[in-house]
Amino acid sequence: MNSRTVWIDSSASQRYRFHDDHPFHPIRLMLTERLLRQADALRPSQILDSLQAEAAEIAVRELHRPDYVDAVQALSAEKPAAEAIRRAAEFGLQQDGDTPYFPCMHEAALSVVAGSLAAAEAVMSGAAGRALHLAGGLHHAFPERAAGFCVYNDAAAAISMIRRKYGARVLYVDTDVHHGDGVQWFYYTDPDVFTFSIHETGKFLFPGTGFAHERGESSGYGACLNVPMEPYTEDESWLECFETALHAAIASFRPDVIVSQHGCDAHAFDPLAHIHCSMRIYREMPRIIREAADRYTEGKWVALGGGGYDHWRVVPRAWSLLWLEMSGHPLLAAIDAAEAGHPLPADWPSADLGECPPRMPDRWLDDTAVWTPMPRRAEITANNKKMLELALQHLG
Repeated sequence: MNSRTVWIDSSASQRYRFHDDHPFHPIRLMLTERLLRQADALRPSQILDSLQAEAAEIAVRELHRPDYVDAVQALSAEKPAAEAIRRAAEFGLQQDGDTPYFPCMHEAALSVVAGSLAAAEAVMSGAAGRALHLAGGLHHAFPERAAGFCVYNDAAAAISMIRRKYGARVLYVDTDVHHGDGVQWFYYTDPDVFTFSIHETGKFLFPGTGFAHERGESSGYGACLNVPMEPYTEDESWLECFETALHAAIASFRPDVIVSQHGCDAHAFDPLAHIHCSMRIYREMPRIIREAADRYTEGKWVALGGGGYDHWRVVPRAWSLLWLEMSGHPLLAAIDAAEAGHPLPADWPSADLGECPPRMPDRWLDDTAVWTPMPRRAEITANNKKMLELALQHLG
């Protein structure tokens, strides 16, 4: 088992930026990397360059419909042609939508794909046991259109490369609060790619899918598992459902490699969802995945970023905890021993990072004892258990 963990450089992917007020902002990447450096938890020897854009272009054109890729390229101009603008809505790229076009969009999105391909190649080639690409995880993109801040589906590109080049069975694990719809539909009939998504129920949240009855079709039936959570779900219920479902998926599917998406927008502070979890789930879910990879896939684990829209208080801590788990950093032992009491670096956040929100957390984990308890906790937990039982009925 290769214990080396690599961090895929995401500096080129920071061009993936819609506009200053858009919630999907690359400041998240910069803040996470800075927190890890201030915690002395990210070394230059762990950083691996992304692949060249040419490889990403080939992967994108194999995955996405040609007219869609051509439209993305046309809308990437500094001043797109009138015909390209007129047709932008056909491809989910209208300026007043969630995923507006912007200059150099095609090149920026290719950088994201290149990073995820590099992570997958590092693990599958044996150069590393685990790889993290935080700029990746654009799980809502479809073959023919953009959606939910996602232009090209880098997760699907990485999975397809693994299948084509290495013939490995892939378990895709999506922990974003929004259903991983794009990846699911890419592989809905494929028996060799298992998609598992835990998320807030689509009854109340974008993209409105990810229900327990979505189980795959044709030869892919049974290789799709969705566990939708009730609004205001808290840590205990979320983690119980996640761990139970993940173990069931692995026992049923027996993967060769895990590819996971780590949106961190199920936190109570996130402005775009209604789940009420704390930083604890972002400490525990990576541990659960790592233990599963060590037991079932000889440690092979490719991790990607995703959503997360409280840029300062949540994302840097959540993604740093992911890296600490993947890299086996000793800081985790101190965090676990102190529970919610272990302090963040004294100079975090430093003044040169810009203006941060008031009342920034000064600990790695949240002290939920001071949070107002959620009403209907017992009812929410019971409903989640029923949904989990329903979701698991089709697994062998």
